[in-house]
Amino acid sequence: MPLSTVATRRTPLTGPRTPKYQVIAADLSSKIRGGELTPGSALPPQKELSARYGVTLATLRQALQQLEADGLLSQQPGRGTFVAEPRAAYRLDSLRGFAEDLSAQGRLVATQILGQTVSPPPSWVQAHFGNRLPAVRLERIRLLAGHPAVHQVSWIRGTELARTDLSGVSLYAALAEHGIVVHRASESLRPGLLDETTAALLRQPPGTPVFQSERVTFGLDDSALVADRATILSTMMEVRTEREVSGLSMQWVQLP
Repeated sequence: MPLSTVATRRTPLTGPRTPKYQVIAADLSSKIRGGELTPGSALPPQKELSARYGVTLATLRQALQQLEADGLLSQQPGRGTFVAEPRAAYRLDSLRGFAEDLSAQGRLVATQILGQTVSPPPSWVQAHFGNRLPAVRLERIRLLAGHPAVHQVSWIRGTELARTDLSGVSLYAALAEHGIVVHRASESLRPGLLDETTAALLRQPPGTPVFQSERVTFGLDDSALVADRATILSTMMEVRTEREVSGLSMQWVQLP
C-alpha cells in the first residue's frame, strides 16, 4: 500500500473512553501488522499525519512513542519515522542458550567458533570455579542473519566438552548430553564501548556502544559450571523488560 494513502480517511477519534493517541496507535499497528505498511518504509511527516488524523502534534507523537516502545516503529532524528524490521528476543530469564532461544523464534542464528582449548582460567573465573581445574575456553561469534552481533568467551569447568563440536548445538544441551544438569544462572549487564580487538571481530568501528554481559551458570549442587563474558552490539540489540504481578520478564530485542 503506498505510503501516501496512510490515514487518508480520518479515523474516528470520539470514543468516550479511549484516548486519541491509543486510537491512532491501534490504527497504525493494524496497518503494520497487516502488511499495509512494510518493514523499512517511511511514514509521512508528522505534521501531515497529525492533520490526517485531526489531532495535535503532541497527541500524534504520543502514539508514535507507544508504537516505538512496542517495537513497531523506529524514530530516527533528522530522518523521520520508519516501520521497524521484525525483531528477535533473547530471554534473560530463560536457561536456554542465546542461539537456542533465538532459533526457537525462527531467527537465522549462526555460531562461528574462534577457539576451543583446554586452558588455565583467568582469576575472575577461578573465583567462581575454585580449585576445580582445568577448564575449556570457548570463544564464539554469534551472527544474526549473517551479521556479527555478539562476541562471547565461555569457560566450562572440566574437560568433557573439549572435543565437542559446539558450532551447531547449545552449550547447555551439550552439557546435558554429558549428564551435567544446569540449575540456575546469574547474569549482570553494563554499558561499554568496543575495543579495537573486539571491534575487528564484530566488524564495527572501535567505540561502538555495546552491552557487556557476565554470566555464571550453576549446577544442582550450586557449584559453577560455566562462566562467560559477552560483548553484545547495542546498535543491534536492546534490553526490554515487562513487569507483572507475578514477576519480571527480561528480553534481548533485535533492533531494526
